[in-house]
Amino acid sequence: NSWDAYGLTITEEQFRANVKVLVNDLKPAGYTYAVIDEGWFFFNPEDRPHPDTLHYALDANGRYIPVPARFPSAQLPPSAQPQQPALAPDVPAPKLAATIQTTSFKPLGDYVHAQGLKFGIHIVRGIPRASVERNLPIAASAFHAADAADTADACPWDPTNWGVNDNAAGQAWYDSLLSQYAGWGVDLLKVDCISSHPYKADEIRMIRKAIDKTGRPIVLSLSPGPTSLDNAAEVGELANMWRISDDFWDMWTNTRPFPQSLSGQFAKTAAWAQYAKPGNWPDADMLPLGELRPVPGDGRPRTTRLTPTEQQTMLTLWSMARSPLILGANLTLLDEPTIKLLTNPDVLRVDQTATRSGQVMHNGDIIAWTADLPPDSPDGPIALALFNTGESQVIVNSSFEAYDIPVDTYHVKDAWTGKNLGKQKSIANLTLEPHAAILWLLKK
Repeated sequence: NSWDAYGLTITEEQFRANVKVLVNDLKPAGYTYAVIDEGWFFFNPEDRPHPDTLHYALDANGRYIPVPARFPSAQLPPSAQPQQPALAPDVPAPKLAATIQTTSFKPLGDYVHAQGLKFGIHIVRGIPRASVERNLPIAASAFHAADAADTADACPWDPTNWGVNDNAAGQAWYDSLLSQYAGWGVDLLKVDCISSHPYKADEIRMIRKAIDKTGRPIVLSLSPGPTSLDNAAEVGELANMWRISDDFWDMWTNTRPFPQSLSGQFAKTAAWAQYAKPGNWPDADMLPLGELRPVPGDGRPRTTRLTPTEQQTMLTLWSMARSPLILGANLTLLDEPTIKLLTNPDVLRVDQTATRSGQVMHNGDIIAWTADLPPDSPDGPIALALFNTGESQVIVNSSFEAYDIPVDTYHVKDAWTGKNLGKQKSIANLTLEPHAAILWLLKK
């Protein structure tokens, strides 16, 4: 996903360069999706702090489209371009700048598919304010943008859209969007400002219905978090992924409410683990690894602030929680240690194949998780992770039974090092450094 390294600014050239690395270095390990995050419809994304100056790309039916200066393959020939629509006599001159044209992500989606990958995009829920100003017609319907828009419902942190009414016009709007995205070959749709602050169940339902109408299997990912546990059943019915925390960034602790820190994710993942199952994946957010540059979605360009120990702990927690693994790095700047971290086959096997997982112990600074793996897993059907969330070294001496693992002698493999640790009846003199984690695979 482009957000952690490029924010609103990614171009086609940058995206294709990242896709090449994804194909060569990460796809063999199972990484499948290439996702363009927010802002692909801005001519001037650098002006996002000044919303009145933004210039949008819209089609004649009021839908955002990729800016051809940033995504050249999206440009269609002049013969396919619509005339700038004339405003009705009673429509005031619009204040928001927008160019009405026809562009398409289909060529870029086709390129991604040709690499054996899947293509995703980000949107904010709702209908463009620029479309409502112009009261543009909604495709394949008798409605116009003003019929669908709820101008009393604005996303608290995003100035681009109005909410959508839960009525026939609102459904027609989302039907038009998803028809367009299916035509582009979109495989994953990340919808923002919808799963928390505020939670918009009516719009989630409309989007789900619109996806189903297309007949295309599009993964529905909801943001931001924290999604409320009270809504677990509903989001599980309507979506495939949903964020369990606010935006997660590269810090161990944070005294401010935003963004989410790594130490803060332990409680979130523990609370949501029971809801992970095929087709439903509580999402602990992107992995802010490697180089977060040139224009990260939060803060200044930098190398991740997480230490190598904390990075390993993060991957261990995400994998034990069965969270989607979404890399936020600039892939063109990945180094070998980061690639090795992301492609460890034993760790990925836990993330991708565990049938049950959860936190089984929290005693002071030590947190323990277990996961059940398929019976035919090569190194055993049990995964055990221990985390030291404190600031001092800890020596662990305990029975396996302390972590709800049946008393027995197990062949133990360290998933991170690949070393076989021999037969063990218990854990003896295991040193855990501050912020560190171990991940063991147990086999009788």
